[in-house]
Amino acid sequence: MSCSVAVSSSPVFSPSTSHFYSKTVVSIPSPPAETIALTLNHLKSTAQSPSSPPTSLSPPSSPSPFRFRLPKSLTGFNSTSSLASGSAATVLKRKRPTRLDIPVVMGLGRGLAMPREVEEAEVEREGYGYSVYCKRGRREAMEDRFSAVVDHEGDVKQAFFGVFDGHGGAKAAEFAAGNLDKNILDEVARRDEEHIKEAVKHGYLNTDSQFLKEDIRGGSCCVTALIRKGNLVVSNTGDCRAVMSRGGVAEALTTDHRPSREDEKKRIESTGGYVDLIHGTWRIQGSLAVSRGIGDSHLKQWVIAEPDTNIVRIKPDHEFLILASDGLWDKVGNQEAVDIAHQLCIGVEKVEPLTACKKLVDLSVSRGSCDDISVMLIQLGRYV
Repeated sequence: MSCSVAVSSSPVFSPSTSHFYSKTVVSIPSPPAETIALTLNHLKSTAQSPSSPPTSLSPPSSPSPFRFRLPKSLTGFNSTSSLASGSAATVLKRKRPTRLDIPVVMGLGRGLAMPREVEEAEVEREGYGYSVYCKRGRREAMEDRFSAVVDHEGDVKQAFFGVFDGHGGAKAAEFAAGNLDKNILDEVARRDEEHIKEAVKHGYLNTDSQFLKEDIRGGSCCVTALIRKGNLVVSNTGDCRAVMSRGGVAEALTTDHRPSREDEKKRIESTGGYVDLIHGTWRIQGSLAVSRGIGDSHLKQWVIAEPDTNIVRIKPDHEFLILASDGLWDKVGNQEAVDIAHQLCIGVEKVEPLTACKKLVDLSVSRGSCDDISVMLIQLGRYV
């Protein structure tokens, strides 16, 4: 049984213009802002004759338009006021014109687009052995996505999970959520178990190559967990992160790929790129704040899709795994996240993993996160 839901991160680029993805594509994008134009016309009073000399309070004879941008439509906005000087009086009228639907302007100079559909600000899902909660940040559309494949090949002990944090739009995250699982599982099926790291690597690279052929801007960070034959295979590109609870102790299974990492900086500079510190964030070519990911065709020489992979044999003290976008990890520490989830998932009569995901998201928001935040919690006890 396979399910993948489209639901960011990363602190880069512009708002998304994409749709919400799932294997049966769930799509819900945000509405265009309403713009209401109000025109103020200065009208001369009929009480003043054409030959009357102008006074200091007399307005010009031609209309003088002013435009106001209001977040909501107004009702019954119609008021008058008057100014008088001698025999002259001026009436100020405000009238609301017919509502206008303005097309949405896409980022990065890509012109006009049709108005978007409304997109959900929050997404939650629970399935066999996993729970996920995603919340949109201040962008107009959600750029995070996730996928989940459970009961793979009829085996409840095999599964694939992923969290994808898009930047410069959600298209790359959407594409990865829909294709990375299949590409990895296809590669795994062609290789022996001892070559599983190589299989995952080719799954990532194949997905990247396929997306680049789409000729779409934007990219995505990824973190995935493949559970197979008692092994937990965790991989990542970019700054999405996997943290495991082992007897209540946090154990990071991935390392963020950022330009600030010395090895990543050397790799970028050795291929002719450069890394700059801009407003407190290290960026490649003064642009992207992550050094690996799917997509990013304009930076592909330096932003590679090759993942780091860590394989762990699942043991009874391996309690749960948290996969999350950087919207969480920028504000919440690894051990702190495990502590919060542990209280709701381990040693309690009623296990509440979805509540744990929500608490982690809410904590990050309360600390000032403006990014999209996605948190997935996988109960490893189901796979021992």
